Amino acid sequence: MPFLNWLKRHLVVIAGLLTLAYLLLPNVIVTVFSFNKPKGRFNYEWQRFSADAWKDPCGVADMCGSLSLSLRIAACATVGATVLGTMISFALVRYRFRARGAVNSLIFLPMAMPEVVMAASLLTLFLNMGAQLGFWTILIAHIMFCLSFVVTAVKARVMSMDPRLEEAARDLYAGPVQTFWRVTLPIAAPGIAAGALLSFALSFDDFIITNFNAGSTVTFPMFVWGSAQRGTPVQINVIGTAMFLLAVLFVLFAMVLGNRRNKQKA
Repeated sequence: MPFLNWLKRHLVVIAGLLTLAYLLLPNVIVTVFSFNKPKGRFNYEWQRFSADAWKDPCGVADMCGSLSLSLRIAACATVGATVLGTMISFALVRYRFRARGAVNSLIFLPMAMPEVVMAASLLTLFLNMGAQLGFWTILIAHIMFCLSFVVTAVKARVMSMDPRLEEAARDLYAGPVQTFWRVTLPIAAPGIAAGALLSFALSFDDFIITNFNAGSTVTFPMFVWGSAQRGTPVQINVIGTAMFLLAVLFVLFAMVLGNRRNKQKA
């Protein structure tokens, strides 16, 4: 029975590790097949090891152009959604006004609404306005559906803030601007950063809303979808692996930085 006792003690850890392995399995497969040398157009079966795709990641026509476009749209959408979402969060938490409850409910509608419904609605709006589909329509659409996620992250952080800290800053003759920059913003920063990172990931990864409102503009997810109809270049796996590794390094850097700050406070 020692094995059963050990299993009971470590059941939660084992379940967590198995779940993590299940979540990371697609990333592992993408990484492995980024070193594949397929015989045909489709990179679905392992043939032999090759690093040619890593030596020339932009070897496929228009792929890096679509990747650059997706990164620019994601960056702009992140800035826009983060600024607007942060202001909305503070307004909803700190102020009382008419229809505050209705605004609270409407903010979360994009999170509950199917993407295809929002995509079709935005397309109808743009067509009725006579807007030319392209970069700007994609950017506006991305800001709109990222906004709810930013508000959710920042609002939770603002609600947990201790108002006595800001009162103490005002008692020490700090002005409103100085109080905001020295006290309020640093405390809210983790929520703002979480919302910004989530916005970037959602914008860069989006296909449905982008496909409806892109016109002739091709982002990286649209390029991947189009390539899958004709053949899947190995370079797509290379870009996916690189993005995954950058995300992991960013998380590890944030963890190390957080641990260092905690040690300094202690």
